[in-house]
Amino acid sequence: METVNILIEALPYIKKFHHKKIMIKYGGHAMIDSVAKSSTARDTVLLKYVGMKPIVVHGGGPEISRSMNKLGKEPKFIGGLRVTDQETMDIVKMVLVGKISTEIVSNIGLHGGKGVGLSGKDNMLLKARKRSPQVVVDQETGKEQMVDLGLVGEIESINPEILKVMTENDYIPVISPIGVDDKGETLNLNADTVAGEVSGEVGAEKLIILTDVPGILREHSDPDSLIRKVSIEEVLELIDDGTVRDGMLPKVLTCISALENGVKSAHIIDGRIKHSILLEIFTKEGIGTMITR
Repeated sequence: METVNILIEALPYIKKFHHKKIMIKYGGHAMIDSVAKSSTARDTVLLKYVGMKPIVVHGGGPEISRSMNKLGKEPKFIGGLRVTDQETMDIVKMVLVGKISTEIVSNIGLHGGKGVGLSGKDNMLLKARKRSPQVVVDQETGKEQMVDLGLVGEIESINPEILKVMTENDYIPVISPIGVDDKGETLNLNADTVAGEVSGEVGAEKLIILTDVPGILREHSDPDSLIRKVSIEEVLELIDDGTVRDGMLPKVLTCISALENGVKSAHIIDGRIKHSILLEIFTKEGIGTMITR
């Protein structure tokens, strides 16, 4: 009977999100632990089989750093941003496109889905420009310095044509956060930003960001202080008072940008929880933090 009740509870959400695009940003535990990787892929395939159109964007920062160390190249960060020279860019492409993307696509296939790996270079999906040198605060000294991050880009335009073709033919696109400039040069992009901007461009119903924390917490060390639902106006106040900071800040800004570009709701959820995507979409309570317009 409990199983039947679960299915009945899920029915309104299956109807509500039928044929709707769901943007999922894979990150954290969901990309590292083998069991979690398989479970997340299976849940993504389930969304497809109940009539939704999932699109995946993945990150890979820790894996890139590990690969750099193995190859004898020390990762360099300034103000939390990776400095990307040509050699580093080659490693970034190898890890994101050659390893992580293919693993996700493989897991989707093992669970009966049709996954296709894409980078921003495919059909000029993510047209980007090199980021201008910017002022960054040194975390140790507190001094400001002008920094050129190298081959790090920001999105200039998105060509959603290939995503439309894929989703209309029952494929699950898996996007690596790599862009291309007007000279054909490869640029490293922030995966959260890619997920947010693409979700707005394709008219996604939801943006779901998987991370390794419960969501937005009023007290950073207290999981019970989770903020379950918050508006853009309220979350801007949380940024101003310092509640939202550090690694959570770019995720929240990504959510705000997506909502302002037409996405109905954005969610920051704990990818360490088994079936977190399904709990968010198919239950009344949901999990994590929901940000709305």
